[in-house]
Amino acid sequence: MPVETEDQAPYEDAQRSRTRKKKTARNVLLGVVAFFLVVAVGAGVYAFNLANSFNSKSQKIEQAFPAESARPAETKTDAVNLLLLGSDSRAATLGDAEAGGPSDQRSDTMMWVHIPADRKNIYMMSIMRDTWVQIPGHGEAKMNAAMALGGIPLVVQTLEGMFDTRLDHVAVVDFEGFKAMTDALGGVNVNVPTAFNTKQFSFAAGKQQLSGEQALAFVRERKAFSDGDYQRVKNQQLFLKALMSKFLTAETLTNPVRISSLVDTVSPYVSVDKSLDAAAVASLAVGLRNVRTADVASFTLPTAGIGTSADGQSIVLRDDAAIAKVAAALRGDTLENFIKSIGSGS
Repeated sequence: MPVETEDQAPYEDAQRSRTRKKKTARNVLLGVVAFFLVVAVGAGVYAFNLANSFNSKSQKIEQAFPAESARPAETKTDAVNLLLLGSDSRAATLGDAEAGGPSDQRSDTMMWVHIPADRKNIYMMSIMRDTWVQIPGHGEAKMNAAMALGGIPLVVQTLEGMFDTRLDHVAVVDFEGFKAMTDALGGVNVNVPTAFNTKQFSFAAGKQQLSGEQALAFVRERKAFSDGDYQRVKNQQLFLKALMSKFLTAETLTNPVRISSLVDTVSPYVSVDKSLDAAAVASLAVGLRNVRTADVASFTLPTAGIGTSADGQSIVLRDDAAIAKVAAALRGDTLENFIKSIGSGS
């Protein structure tokens, strides 16, 4: 049964919402790749120069975090936690959200990225946008409403409260650079798990190479699947892994010109918090220099199925037991063990 994601709203608002959601469903993929294009290429002066290029071309989020009094205590590990959010037009329409105020944006796609203290892996956790959560100061609502109600700081506060863990960095990304980067890599090979059709393309089951346009259609489609957003999130993770696999090859990593071009292509479409500067990114590059595709795992935060809210919205029910286990794993830097316990991680 598909997960219906439209809020109960007048027709005009619904139309605008649908237009935004067609764009936002896949934007977080760009942020992941933009970030790891820089941190996965190696150490030393080269990595710092790439990081500096990323820093100079990306934009800074004016206010990414809530007040200190509203945040969890810092953990004692050296793990890094990064939040990646999608937006339909990062530079043009996120002004209020990036300034810490309400906006007409909804963070329809979000991913919590955990980099353990030993820097041997990267774990990416997708969070269903319709998960019914407690939004500080606003009561229960869909997770993707936090952006509209209080901008990026409220999204951060909501997630930090859920997992009792601080986020170290935030990145907001726009989809416009996604197609260009996919095409710049010469397309990406994806093993499509099940055949499906979109308005533009038909995807047969099995391995095939996707262009930028095809990739956008592949990662945003939900109506073609009986489980709607659940399969879309899986496809997003599948494509992201394939994209990173294409990048993390000797052919690319040993080609400074190609890497620099890719970083330059993606960076203008990314906004990051003020602390995610060239020095911070280059430092991560040193630690992650040996990470390859096999060391990257992705999964979706477990849920308790779908349901209906008191006001009639179709929602994804949160699994409080799973959230508590994820919180403990994040704070203890043992997320690998949690992924193994649920038999997930692609």
